[in-house]
Formats: sequence, C-alpha cells, structure tokens
Amino acid sequence: MKRYFITGLLVWVPLGITVWALKFLIGTMDQSLLLIPVHLRPETLLGANIPGIGTLLIILVLFVTGLLTNNILGQKLLSFWESILWRIPVVKSIYYGVKQVSDTLFSSKGEAFRKALLVQYPREGSWTIAFMTGQPGGDVINHLKGEYVSVYIPTTPNPTSGFFLMMPKSDVIELNMSVDTALKYIISMGVVPPNDDKEK
Repeated sequence: MKRYFITGLLVWVPLGITVWALKFLIGTMDQSLLLIPVHLRPETLLGANIPGIGTLLIILVLFVTGLLTNNILGQKLLSFWESILWRIPVVKSIYYGVKQVSDTLFSSKGEAFRKALLVQYPREGSWTIAFMTGQPGGDVINHLKGEYVSVYIPTTPNPTSGFFLMMPKSDVIELNMSVDTALKYIISMGVVPPNDDKEK
C-alpha cells in the first residue's frame, strides 16, 4: 500500500509543480495587459479573459525590439535612449548595473555560466558544484597573486541564491558536464546524479 502511494506521489508531484510554475509564469506575464487601455484589452474585445495572451504580447514585444535594434537606425535610437538614462542619477546606476549583468549572462560571447566546476567549499575536503562567471577585474586583480577565476556557488534547492568567490584557477576542476545537468544535480540535492555519458 505504501509503495503504491509513493509511486503515485512520484508521478503527480513533479506534474503538479510544473503546472503550478507554468500557471504562475503565464499569470505574471499576463499582467502586461494592464498596460493596454481598458477598451483595447482582450476581455473587452472578446468578452472573455483568455490566459496566455499577455505571454504572447511579451514575446512579440521582445521579438520586435530585437528586430528593430538589430539595424543602424535601431542602434542610434537605443544610444539616444541610453544617453537620456545616463543623465538621471539614480536610474543611471540601476540601469547600467542591470545592463552589465544581463549582457554578461545572455551574451553568446560571455563566459558567465558556460562552465560547471568542482570546488572545495565551505572547507577543504568538502566539494560542491559551482559555475564560472569570468575573471576578477578592477583593483581586485592588483591584490591577488597568481591566476584567479570568478565563481558562483549556488545554494540547494534554490540556485538563485548563493555565494560569489574568487578562487585560484588551480583550485577549481572544470567538469565535463553541461550547465543544465549541473543545475539539475544541484536542485535535486544530489538525488538526480549526472549521466555517465560525456556532456556537451
């Protein structure tokens, strides 16, 4: 009896959490419809609230924005917009801080979260999985002797919080494991081990 109950849980819990996460995500993105005048909203025009229209709107806006800023005119408009933000003290700090992080994370040329590493943390002899985020910069490198790498160590089971460390390159082991596989391993608290096959 207990075995059947646990088997049922193993089937329904992942499915339920997935449905809940999708519902939350779509519901959050549907809030973008509040920016549209009331008389132009789908529930007004169609007479019913259809979940997911806000999600489609966000995808469309992102696509059109990428399309427009991928040419000379779009680049000039973007530069003009950023020059305006640069003149606003508090907005400037927030915008450019977020922009630097997003450019680093989402750029195909960046190193951030491209490599999974094995590091000793929080003490020697204890090992955990981390992600390379680049190399130390600024005045920091003037105080570090040797070659160092910037490392992000996520917490379990919530990898969005964690610790940023600068470690000697000789102290980190680069894993032949994809970032996705490493994240699954971390989120599952080691319950879901990585495949033995080489990860690309």
